[in-house]
Amino acid sequence: MLAMAALLGLLGGRPTMADDRTAEVRPPDTTVVDPDAWRFRVALYGWAPSVAGSLTARGQTVDVNASFIQILQKSDSLIGYMGYFEADKGRVGFYLDTVWARLGFDSSTTTFRNPIAGLQISTSHNTAVTYSFAIIDAGGIYEIAKWPGSLGSFTALDGLLGFRYWNNAVDLTLDFAGTVDFSRLSAALGRDVEFSRSFAIVHSGSLDWIDPVVGLRLRHQFTPNQEISVRGDVGGFGFQSNFEWQAVGVYSYSWQFTGYQLAAEIGYRALGVNYTQTGNNNSVDLVLHGPIIGFSIKF
Repeated sequence: MLAMAALLGLLGGRPTMADDRTAEVRPPDTTVVDPDAWRFRVALYGWAPSVAGSLTARGQTVDVNASFIQILQKSDSLIGYMGYFEADKGRVGFYLDTVWARLGFDSSTTTFRNPIAGLQISTSHNTAVTYSFAIIDAGGIYEIAKWPGSLGSFTALDGLLGFRYWNNAVDLTLDFAGTVDFSRLSAALGRDVEFSRSFAIVHSGSLDWIDPVVGLRLRHQFTPNQEISVRGDVGGFGFQSNFEWQAVGVYSYSWQFTGYQLAAEIGYRALGVNYTQTGNNNSVDLVLHGPIIGFSIKF
């Protein structure tokens, strides 16, 4: 019995040669999970802005007050593109936001503030003002603080520092009736004017400027699928424009897939700017505000 127990002890307590070979060929587990891996977000969205303020081309100022529905119903010149990109690693990141649109306003939503003497403004023409603009908003992000909540929930505060580039063009259609002295009209409006028998079109030319922008963004994740983000920023400070500001609030609901996440987004955006080009008497003093809707992918 003692011999049998010793034999079992040797067989059970000592690894066999096969076990030794298996241990030799089994590679060690070297998988390392990076807690600060790059995170990317790409979004396409539509913005339906109402517009209020004034536009000046060659010294001729037009007050504008139009809802998005009025712009959509009265003009066929509404074209736009909006896109957003963000990349983050750890607490830092950068963003790029682009907007391009062409808005037309008819005479029922515009008022000429200072028409030329002897020029009678008509209300029969369909489009009184065409405003085209492109905006490139880019900068850096730093997560200032993060407060964890319940399971899958947190609140975070980000600081933003960047720049906003504007490219604008204003075309004013001046309808008139009766006899007009074209030499006087041309001298008053400037060289960039086209005439026909019944109206003149005043071109502002390209208005370009770039402003520094500083802001904050507050993010709150209710669950891994639901998040709300509120952003506010200010810029200009007399650097090129007098002043500009922005406020954005977005709610997103996402669906998780292997390796990526799709989200539907809805919110509201308001953007204001005050810029004056003194040499050619051109200016843009507008507030654009309205709902936004889109979708994004995160990976």
